[in-house]
Amino acid sequence: MEFDIFFSISQTEVDGRIPRERQMWLNFFEQVELADRLGFGTAWIAESHLSTEVQKTNPDAVIPHFVGEVGLNTDILQLAHKIFARTSRIEIGSAIMNILCNGGPIAAAERVRTFLSLHGLDEREARRITIGFAAGRFPFINTPYGIVPRSAVDRAAWPVVKTKIFQEATEVFLRLLNGETLNSGEIRPKLLRRRDFRSDADWERVVEAHGSAAEEIEVASWWVFPNLKIVPQEAPMQLLNLAIGSHDAETQELANTIVPCGVFNLSITPGDEIEKTNERMSRSYHPAGGGWKRRLMPRTVLVFINEEPGLTREEKNAQASAEAKKALENYWKALEGTLDPAKVERATNNALVGDAEAIVQQMKRFHPEDRLMLWFDFNNHDSARVCRNMTAFMEKISPES
Repeated sequence: MEFDIFFSISQTEVDGRIPRERQMWLNFFEQVELADRLGFGTAWIAESHLSTEVQKTNPDAVIPHFVGEVGLNTDILQLAHKIFARTSRIEIGSAIMNILCNGGPIAAAERVRTFLSLHGLDEREARRITIGFAAGRFPFINTPYGIVPRSAVDRAAWPVVKTKIFQEATEVFLRLLNGETLNSGEIRPKLLRRRDFRSDADWERVVEAHGSAAEEIEVASWWVFPNLKIVPQEAPMQLLNLAIGSHDAETQELANTIVPCGVFNLSITPGDEIEKTNERMSRSYHPAGGGWKRRLMPRTVLVFINEEPGLTREEKNAQASAEAKKALENYWKALEGTLDPAKVERATNNALVGDAEAIVQQMKRFHPEDRLMLWFDFNNHDSARVCRNMTAFMEKISPES
């Protein structure tokens, strides 16, 4: 079993306190440098864009009850240079890079190649970056960049159209990153069909907006461009891994017609979905990747460990359970404004909660070839405690797993 670590760098309110940005960054670097020394494999770092506090002032606020900023990392590539300079072993992953905003897929591909060119200047540097990429979690991040309905058909089919837009972006991003000369006429068309929709009524609304009966309706390209090729052209691509942040089977398979592309587990995904994805990817993973392995889809796992000194086992487990319940309740209240006990219970059941001995037993639910992204800083700004928790896991649990 492999152990990675996930960092949210979420400047949210905990116990009535929101740390300043400088303190958030200092906490992060303290933790990622410790993760390097402890032997975590990859530091996966969340990405977010635009102020959620300011977005709350708009009529279409998506998380009006969230206090603070969802995340401070807006550019994994800038951050990666600094992390690599301050560590010696740990690799880096983006969780995730939004390829729709900030210039779209062409700009994203060029930024990645530029990073690789600079990262690879030291010929001794063999550490890789994994670019997990997706369409972003909140629509307000993409709206300023033109990812909005442009026609009556778009409006009628918007949830499906958004998936098609991401598929277009995926193809552009990966083909350019792969070194191709490309124009938008070479990108596969975006076609809406009945099978894309949940019901006949949903499809009929799209056909009505189209204005005539049709078995398929084409959506115009979002990115229109003549022949182009990105630079730098001699980037050391062996320092790059890719993972698509989508559980849509068609999109995963599209990516793997171009390059080997793992799957980034965007959230606390149910176990049956994970098994279905592993089974499907064993058939569709790009052959140049050397065959699908479970490690190519790391699993996000919240960790609420208590190995604080001076406590009995019963006290450690009771405190860990209380910490998990409080953190998860705060999280769901912040995101949705209400508390759903069922969601809290499901998330707690997916988490690792208790002292080291209890968590060793809980680890048995994972496949021995799984790769876990362990999330210690969830709703926790006490960096010293986060560091103790990281250390306890790697010293007391990792050897038993």
